[in-house]
Amino acid sequence: MTAMPSIDFFSADEVRELLTFDTAIGALESALAAGLSPEDDGPRLFADAPDGEFLLMPAQSAKFSGVKALTIAPSNPDRGLEKIQGLYLLYSSDTLAPIAVMEGSCLTAIRTPSVTLTAIRHLARLAPEGARLGSDPRILLFGAGTQAIEHIRAALVDFPDATFEVVGRRPERVAAMIAELAADPATAHVRVAAATDDDAAVAAADIIILTTTATSPVFDGSLVADNAIVAATGTHGLDAREVDDTLVSRADVAVEGRGSARRENGNLATVFDEAKWESSPPANLQDLVRGNFTRTLGRPAFYTGVGMSWEDLVCASAVYTARQRP
Repeated sequence: MTAMPSIDFFSADEVRELLTFDTAIGALESALAAGLSPEDDGPRLFADAPDGEFLLMPAQSAKFSGVKALTIAPSNPDRGLEKIQGLYLLYSSDTLAPIAVMEGSCLTAIRTPSVTLTAIRHLARLAPEGARLGSDPRILLFGAGTQAIEHIRAALVDFPDATFEVVGRRPERVAAMIAELAADPATAHVRVAAATDDDAAVAAADIIILTTTATSPVFDGSLVADNAIVAATGTHGLDAREVDDTLVSRADVAVEGRGSARRENGNLATVFDEAKWESSPPANLQDLVRGNFTRTLGRPAFYTGVGMSWEDLVCASAVYTARQRP
């Protein structure tokens, strides 16, 4: 009997070293441009766990296949612990032999904002004349957890001169997040402040990014500026949402994948009924990357995602491949 090949382990520190935001965004763009369709992704698998959920996310490609095995503990942030924890298991698609195990929380912390900023990058590039972003957009973050701080770091890839405002339920967490960014030499120069007037911040923002665990809309969609870009990535489930129908109805809408959004995205659940899904489904992330999306002057652009298995496989493959290079 042939001995099992050795399995590489990638710690959180090594995942972060090998998978920069620039690398992750580039890998996602390349995969989508080369023909990876989000619509081929299978549904995520949820199961009950003590005070939370298990989440399994399998995906496959010609060279690599994999599954992310996570736990989601909604009460953990209030205890100073990570909400999402787990591992990524990478396999050879040729033999289906396991070839690597990666720390999954760090992979998720990089993957999610990389997907969001891939969408924002292309929505910005597709803006019509009169709606183009300047070099220093005003970016508003809702949320003050891991995903919020990582979205700021990812945004700097395309918007190094941006200014940021943050809205969070707990002022002490917002303050801690700002202090963490200020203490990091890579982000010490970034202008980040707590929003003092939430409505005014929404109205003034060029880009709004939502990374909350909210189950109901966190701002009035009528306040969003014409031509602004809004990206909501914090919730999943048809009964949970971060934005209201007012925003969805007045925006040009794009999603990660139409199938996943139809199954899991509460932000669209009431505006996109079955008839609308059939007659005028939104563009997906591949459409954005390939330029198959038209933005309308005077309308916000709204992107929303729930997290998909193919994204983790693309990012995990990039990590593994980076270590193999001489």
